[in-house]
Amino acid sequence: MTKSDSSPGTSSPALFAPRLRVGKLCVAIQADSPAELLERAEAALADSKFLELRLDSLPKPAAALPLVSEFLAGRREVTVIATCRRKQHGGAFEGALTAELEILSLATQAGCQIVDLEVESAEEAKPSQLEKFRAGLAASGAALLVSFHDFTHTQGLEEAAARIEAFHPDFVKVVSTARSLADNLAVLKLIEERSLASQVVGIAMGEEGLVSRVLGPRAGAAFTFASSGGGVETAPGQVTAHTLRDLYHVEQLDQATRILGVAGNPITHSLSPLMQNTAFRREAVNAVLLPLKVRSLDDLLALVRGLPLAGVAVTMPLKKEVLPHLANMDPLTSRIGACNTLRVGADGKIVGFNTDVAGVVRPLEKRLKLKGARVAILGAGGAARAAVFGLVAEGAEVFVVNRTHENAVALAKEAKAKALKHEQFARQEFDALINSTPCGMKGSKLAMPIAENELHARLVFDMVYNPLETPLLKLARERGLEVITGLEMFVQQGARQFEIWTGKPAPEAEMHRVVELELRRRG
Repeated sequence: MTKSDSSPGTSSPALFAPRLRVGKLCVAIQADSPAELLERAEAALADSKFLELRLDSLPKPAAALPLVSEFLAGRREVTVIATCRRKQHGGAFEGALTAELEILSLATQAGCQIVDLEVESAEEAKPSQLEKFRAGLAASGAALLVSFHDFTHTQGLEEAAARIEAFHPDFVKVVSTARSLADNLAVLKLIEERSLASQVVGIAMGEEGLVSRVLGPRAGAAFTFASSGGGVETAPGQVTAHTLRDLYHVEQLDQATRILGVAGNPITHSLSPLMQNTAFRREAVNAVLLPLKVRSLDDLLALVRGLPLAGVAVTMPLKKEVLPHLANMDPLTSRIGACNTLRVGADGKIVGFNTDVAGVVRPLEKRLKLKGARVAILGAGGAARAAVFGLVAEGAEVFVVNRTHENAVALAKEAKAKALKHEQFARQEFDALINSTPCGMKGSKLAMPIAENELHARLVFDMVYNPLETPLLKLARERGLEVITGLEMFVQQGARQFEIWTGKPAPEAEMHRVVELELRRRG
């Protein structure tokens, strides 16, 4: 239990005022006008009944308060934090301290149950000025949140928390900026250590700080912040309330929840969190997978050990860099020299797997007998490597075709496959043709990897999954050929990851459904 003082050293029960309902998810609202602010607030109630109104985003904050009062009058189930952060402390309000305190006081009279006062303002205020302000809060039955924001890095969090706690607020809010994944560990540590004695909110801003936004409440934070929608974020790295609630299930996470990640850079648009979190939910697995923006392998490994993480899906160049850090690996990872899936044991040891092979082999083996099948693979990069090694292991006769023939020869020699020059490829027949190049990918200007008259295969497999219908697949369908989409490959490799992490069969149909819907939504 924490103190709520009308002046330092005295206490009042503001935190437990009857109207104060604090959920785990607070939606931060900002706008250019009072009408727009309250319109967004109304829409945000679909996701949470706990809102923050950024009054400092308005040209005249005080003028909006009668409308705020009217908005809250018929919504007693709604809890609102009023914030009017001054410009010198990272906000947009250009007024003086006196004006800030007055607006926050008026906000409580308008029905806001919590006010956010930055610690710099609390320290700047004269004792008598602060005592009068807190007396007004007590009279309104409102709670005080004192906040600290560092917009450059993550350090000195304990000192910041101590500065705040000197004022005995109802809520202690410490916000930093993550420059690495490991910065999340410092924020979560602060929450864990302070949450028994204080109502703490801890967040690391920035894309790397997503871990703290999702896992803060699990670590003991009173709540976390979200935006009301895309493009209206009130802080760097803030994600939507819909995302936190429906994708990461932030309100259901607990200490038993296993934490996993998909690591890479860039990683924002990865579909792995949607696919895996849907699968966890469908199979009643208490786990969550988060996108991890990784700048270095050491940073990722620090998070793996510090959280700890139960498993990670990794992208290039991490697939090769992680190999020396594995305690063990499956035979495919060893042969291919690339690992895309990590499973971390209770002893902290990391075991590596390659599920890219399953993404190729599983769809093909459903349609043809792989032993003895003639398979041509276009490309000689990382994606092709997994396909070549995996299919050779299944007994297929594999032919590698690449614009730079020397690269095809090198891969074929290493995997015990064969290399063909393009003119040789164009004259032969194959059971399956696989495109492992980015040709046809959304945003790519590369031409189709083969000419229309070179499609001599009864089955065409394109690893590109965005768009769903690539030029190569369109041509194959027009020729009446059987096709395998990149989406099926993506789902199959993800299904194998799910099995590795959970020991349960993957809900493949549901994983396929949600990813396809999202790809169609993105257009």
